[in-house]
Amino acid sequence: MTRDTKHRSPLGSGDAALRFRSAGEALAEARRLNRIANWPVLVEGKRDKLALSVLGFAGPIEVLNRGWPLERLVAYLYETYGPRSPDGGPSICVLMDWDRTGGRLQNELRRRLEGMDVKISEALRTVLMKALKPETRVVESLRSMAHELGPFIDEYDADLED
Repeated sequence: MTRDTKHRSPLGSGDAALRFRSAGEALAEARRLNRIANWPVLVEGKRDKLALSVLGFAGPIEVLNRGWPLERLVAYLYETYGPRSPDGGPSICVLMDWDRTGGRLQNELRRRLEGMDVKISEALRTVLMKALKPETRVVESLRSMAHELGPFIDEYDADLED
């Protein structure tokens, strides 16, 4: 059974299905690292955290908006997760919204964390920004898109197990 016949998307064929497949694969990879390696994902708020939980993220999800100054949050992330993951890769995934405010936050967090030699991953945000921009510009909307994204995420997980 080919990958295309294994899954029939309610999105149909074409551009939307390809974009959602790309987003699903990126989410599945981040979810796998989050679960298996306790790789933290930093999001803006509680609704973003809930959206990732609905998509099956079971590892640490850190929230930016917790009433702390940015300096304190960056220090906390450094102390809790260190500058590098045990395998030498990024120690944290930074996933801010892909709207104007989210872009500013992403840039400021990158600058501050890299200034403390904390290696971050922005790959998930980059893929979601390109794949889902027509439908949404915010992480919290992933919750309402779980029905469409879930099969792609699960398909990618199944491919990893094979």
